[in-house]
Amino acid sequence: MNLTIKDIAKMAGVSPATVSKIINNYGGIGESTKQKVQKVIQETGYRPTFSAKSLATKKSNLIGLIYAGKINVDFTHPFFNKVMTSFKKIIGELGYDILMFSNEQFHQDNGSYLARCRHFQVDGCLIIAGEEIEDAVFELVQSEIPCVGVDLDLSGPRYSYVMTDNEKISSKVVEHLYLQNIREIGFINGKQDSSIAMLREQGFMNAMQQFGITVNKDWIYHGDFFEDSGYRGMKKILENRPYPKAVFAASDLMAFGAKKAIAEHGLEIPNDICLIGCDDIDACQYSTPQLTTVKQDKEKLGKLAAHLLNDLINGAKEKNPILVDPELVLRESCTPVKN
Repeated sequence: MNLTIKDIAKMAGVSPATVSKIINNYGGIGESTKQKVQKVIQETGYRPTFSAKSLATKKSNLIGLIYAGKINVDFTHPFFNKVMTSFKKIIGELGYDILMFSNEQFHQDNGSYLARCRHFQVDGCLIIAGEEIEDAVFELVQSEIPCVGVDLDLSGPRYSYVMTDNEKISSKVVEHLYLQNIREIGFINGKQDSSIAMLREQGFMNAMQQFGITVNKDWIYHGDFFEDSGYRGMKKILENRPYPKAVFAASDLMAFGAKKAIAEHGLEIPNDICLIGCDDIDACQYSTPQLTTVKQDKEKLGKLAAHLLNDLINGAKEKNPILVDPELVLRESCTPVKN
């Protein structure tokens, strides 16, 4: 038998409104009345429906999850997977469930994230950055729905974002190489129109200028943050001599692709070319040689995104974006600075 809130009210001898207030922890109810209703609920095993509870509280406790972009990451991506694991843990502790929005048919049916969010009455959205961001994402960010992006530098009335300080990622690499007396530095970056890639390139160019290091355009390549583009980029760089003495790949995945190309060319890491990646995914410490990389604090990014979104949902009018400091992790592919 499916009991309703009216059934519980009748059994307890109170109004449905009183039962609703007790279920949703509203004040102003006498202790004896509260105990009487709770006893009926316990004896009958009644559980309020999702729709009834959300109507009463004006909250669904649902968070929409969007993997944005025509080219987007998925659950297997080693960086964003760790961020999401951290986010899911904290947002769950804060009382929310996650509803994932698929965009597999999105481009055929001109779907709207905003319309979906309103249909499912989500309290807020987490948006994971991809490439070639859809207009529907910009529409959502400009709406009344609280949204937090990861690696997605946008602006909106109830929007904020978290990301690593991407310019600092590149400057740390160049500074480290400068201190090792390495001046011949190559750079394999993401797509030229990617906001993250642009920030990392800006940091790279600024640091090269700061330390008086000449940029060799033949050693600059734009990939897509994935392995194959790192492989192609490194092969392109190795087409002509002289070779760079170090290469910074703007993702660990591209660094692994570059590593393969270096080996196929008969060169050794780090004796012939030092190699540095970015993200510090788990595979870095198990490769041979172990990959030096710039660590992004994935757990911290996920935690910050969860708390930031919760603040926006609970009435914070404006929250400034949060930039997290990166950390250079030295391993075998680039020898430590000699004191």
